[in-house]
Amino acid sequence: MPIPKAELHLHVEGTLEPELAFALAERNGVELPFADAAALREAYAFTDLQSFLDLYYELMAVLRTERDFSDLADAYLRRAQADGVRHAEIFFDPQAHMARGVAFDVVVNGLHESLSTSRERFGIGSGLILCFLRDQSAESAFDTLAAAEKHLDKIIAVGLDSAEVGNPPAKFAAVFERAREMGLRCVAHAGEEGPAEYVWEALDVLKVERIDHGIRSMDDPELVKRLRDERVPLTVCPFSNVRLRAVDHLGFHPLKRMLEAGLVATVNSDDPAYFGGYVQENLDGVTAALELTDDQIFTLARNSFEAAFIDEETRAGYLSELESKSTWSSTD
Repeated sequence: MPIPKAELHLHVEGTLEPELAFALAERNGVELPFADAAALREAYAFTDLQSFLDLYYELMAVLRTERDFSDLADAYLRRAQADGVRHAEIFFDPQAHMARGVAFDVVVNGLHESLSTSRERFGIGSGLILCFLRDQSAESAFDTLAAAEKHLDKIIAVGLDSAEVGNPPAKFAAVFERAREMGLRCVAHAGEEGPAEYVWEALDVLKVERIDHGIRSMDDPELVKRLRDERVPLTVCPFSNVRLRAVDHLGFHPLKRMLEAGLVATVNSDDPAYFGGYVQENLDGVTAALELTDDQIFTLARNSFEAAFIDEETRAGYLSELESKSTWSSTD
């Protein structure tokens, strides 16, 4: 069985497989500019983050109703269950849906319909993280946060995603401060395509508790020391980094160096439908490419539970299962 793990960096819109996209398009009367699912999959050849985002937002057109969002989340949870995921913290991008006329309530209620019973149906605890699009205005982010206010029972945190270069974290300082006042946890994408300085900014200005991606942190020894000393988790996405050309080849990925530096790194799938693999495939890929040891694989899994936004009793249960070593094999 796959090693038990938490997945902490997963965009639900990025789990939209071509087959489901075409099924939803037919259900909702949406015309996609591809002949079939195979032709769409061939379009998943990206040169950088922006080329991916262009297709990513285009395909969102098939998501219209609460049922669509619930079906999307269910499809992910089935895959995650097979990958040994015990807990998932799932990003969603409400601004991208609201911009095309789909109400915030539709998005969050549809996702909640699935996630509210994820433990009973799939054995996976779950939570929703509302992401602000960093290439949109701070005012738009505030409007989105306002729309979320009546749904705080369904959301555990806010995050920051989309095109990183030229959109530093500080732009969203005030909205993150307001989110904290509302009792939400804070995370942010930083140091993926953007520089290590963006990681500093996310920590010091946005006051985030986790860094999503963070691979550029390795360019700054002082930052590495801080991340290690403060035990700041980094939700690393190896296949994504290679597919979007942030890393040339999986064998050159900094994950092993991050572990050797004592960083609280985790492995995640980001947008698995687009990047060629879900979380266990990411773990298997880096294990082979970087020659990770069993102890390093165990550390990655342990880090994922330690970094999760869960209560200590739940965390202890996950760690107890992991440490028993009775339910998994690193060679599976």
